[in-house]
Amino acid sequence: MSSLTWWLEVGLRIVVIFLVFMVVPLVVGQMEHKAMAHMQGRLGPMEAGGFHGWAQLVADGVKFAQKEAVVPAAADRRVFQLAPAVALIPYLLALVVVPIGPGTQVGVDLDLGLFFALAVMGVAVLGPLMAGWSSANKYSLLGGLRSAAQLMAYELPMLLAAVSVAMAAGTLSLTGILAAWHWYWIPWQLVGGFVFFTAGLAELQRPPFDMPVADSEIIFGAYTEYTGLRFALFLLAEYAGIVLLCLLTAVLFLGGWHGPFADQHLGWLWTGIKTMLLAFVVIWLRVSYPRLRADQLQKFAWTVLIPLSLAQLALTGVVRVL
Repeated sequence: MSSLTWWLEVGLRIVVIFLVFMVVPLVVGQMEHKAMAHMQGRLGPMEAGGFHGWAQLVADGVKFAQKEAVVPAAADRRVFQLAPAVALIPYLLALVVVPIGPGTQVGVDLDLGLFFALAVMGVAVLGPLMAGWSSANKYSLLGGLRSAAQLMAYELPMLLAAVSVAMAAGTLSLTGILAAWHWYWIPWQLVGGFVFFTAGLAELQRPPFDMPVADSEIIFGAYTEYTGLRFALFLLAEYAGIVLLCLLTAVLFLGGWHGPFADQHLGWLWTGIKTMLLAFVVIWLRVSYPRLRADQLQKFAWTVLIPLSLAQLALTGVVRVL
């Protein structure tokens, strides 16, 4: 394969990933509207546009586009304006290394793909920190500080759970992990999957781990001063993070493209099904459970998730040796 052909192929994959990145988070957002409407008896999201409220997402987009983009007078203007992009773009970069299907159905197959994806996801958390610090608002700053404390608590168990799978497969390549995957890994790595998924929810500040954006206590945390399309970008970043978290969970712990009757052409379908089912679980948790207090949130990370992840890591080491 010539150098030009290689670059064209990689470029085409990246364009496809970008299109998926722009569409799938919106689908998850629409799914959240509908699921919450059914679970909580909300009428609004079921009426917009007529049949089953199909135009709710369009209405939200028009609403955000019409609002004035205000920058507080005392804010650090450049950091304030840059924060939404810092929150969103890392998820696009991480998606580039996640395999959707077998063979060449991945943007770039890196030998350190798992390390790259988790490192870039950690960068996305800087967005809320930048937003909270630059807003010149005490509630925004408090939300940003809560985001920092939450990141420090939940990053460790998430990494340890991911390392367990990498140890089992003997590689940090996401494609290599799926190549080594077997169906019996599901019960074996079940605890690690629970830790990874839960810690990921906390890093995304999704309910019940949404203390940094507790609207009933600190207005809306780091995003209090944001309006219009900048606020919409933070929401899009949240849904993009949900998609990436569910996709990584499916790849690491549920076999990704592996499934009954899966082949070279239909593997991506199994990845998509598993990802969307996990996304529904994220929505269901938001509707079903109340917000944790700050002390409960920290205690859950340090006394539950970290011991569980260490136990999973020890079990994986024993199984590998035997």
